[in-house]
Amino acid sequence: MKHLTPEQIEELRNILIEWKNKLLEGTRQSVGETMSYQGGDEIDRADLEADRLLTLRNLDRDRKLLKKIEYTLTKIENGTYGICESCGAEIPYKRLKARPVASLCINCKEKQEEEEE
Repeated sequence: MKHLTPEQIEELRNILIEWKNKLLEGTRQSVGETMSYQGGDEIDRADLEADRLLTLRNLDRDRKLLKKIEYTLTKIENGTYGICESCGAEIPYKRLKARPVASLCINCKEKQEEEEE
């Protein structure tokens, strides 16, 4: 992580922790709101079921993001943060600032996306 200053690492770490806390708080609120209401007629229940499915999909997305954040925080602690997991190149601070959970440099990320198409 020599390409990142201790201040940059600390800034990115704080961004990740804040992001994690917001996700956790949002998850608690979503689960509480969506799962508590039971009343209404058939149309209300159908709407409620659609809302629950959307909430579950969003919760799954948030769960995956939380795992990425936890993994990234572990990499910071291990001193491996900011290094491309594919080619070993340094990931520029500017990219990490835009996407703190980035684990690939731009070139490797583009290659990965091309392979997925």
